[in-house]
Amino acid sequence: MDDSSVARQPKRQARRVSMADVARLAGVSSQTVSRVSNGHPGVVMETRQQVLSAMAELGYRPNSAARALKWGEFRTLGVILFTLSTTGNVRTLEAISTSAAQHGYATTLLPVAAPTQDEVHGAFTRLGELAVDAFIVIMEVHLLDAATVSLPPNVQVVVADSNAGDRYSVVDTDQAGGSGVAVRHLLDLGHRTVWHLAGPEESFAAQRRADAWEATLLDAGCEVPPLVRGDWSAESGYRAGLALAEEPDCTAVFTANDQMALGLLRALHEKGKSVPRDVSVVGFDDIPEANSFLPPLTTVHQDFAEVGRLLVEGVLRQLHNDSPERGTTLVPTRLVERASTAPPPA
Repeated sequence: MDDSSVARQPKRQARRVSMADVARLAGVSSQTVSRVSNGHPGVVMETRQQVLSAMAELGYRPNSAARALKWGEFRTLGVILFTLSTTGNVRTLEAISTSAAQHGYATTLLPVAAPTQDEVHGAFTRLGELAVDAFIVIMEVHLLDAATVSLPPNVQVVVADSNAGDRYSVVDTDQAGGSGVAVRHLLDLGHRTVWHLAGPEESFAAQRRADAWEATLLDAGCEVPPLVRGDWSAESGYRAGLALAEEPDCTAVFTANDQMALGLLRALHEKGKSVPRDVSVVGFDDIPEANSFLPPLTTVHQDFAEVGRLLVEGVLRQLHNDSPERGTTLVPTRLVERASTAPPPA
């Protein structure tokens, strides 16, 4: 046989690493490897690490199709969301991924280009083709609220950041409660009223916070200043701050998120306004950098980890119990007082 005929012969395919191979290397049973592979509890940490190390050394990859046939699920959750540009959505997504992993599930993310019925149904279809077991939808904009978009029937789904609790299972931060606490904090310091730098008009969370701001002022018998609108970005907070610095009666501002508060602080500083001596500022979110603002920002803390945990546990209950859930679960907020608030100037 000449060299050319040898070259034409097909190469032998490398044998796929099996579960039995992993079991032999790790010194455990194939059943133990299966339990580790599928994220099931009950495997001691030392044994789990032995199995994982053997998987890594051999390059073992579980067969998702076979696993789905055996267990009746792919152990993957699909996440649909409309933007990754906001801090809240990113931190919620991080919390979902972390909680899902703790339950032995992977996550598949699919951003939606436009908040329309066709885009939403297209996202469910594409995720279904990617073999996911259930869905979490981060719905920041007013879609389900206005019934302009509905979700496909007969799917396990939990929705974050929406007002659709009568039709779906919803998990959300207590937007109204947190905003009310922020405004009352400023009023209790002696401010005659509180201005509000709101998020974008199409945002459900922004609307909830703005409504609570106005209601709290009215309940206290205070004048309601004109609402100032931003887009969640620090740049929009800066532009709003330049305008608010020209308002002689503005001694307190409640901003709908910390990013806009950051821009607001810069604008007030450039305009010669001292925070909190001249103007007090409260944010919303309690991002990790809030304590490093100048001055450190008083803000409303959102428990994103708890939101993510409840979203995952809610959709897994539906998946395993095959029972649709309805209603809204609100995650409490709390005010974190720092150095950006004080009584108004004498």
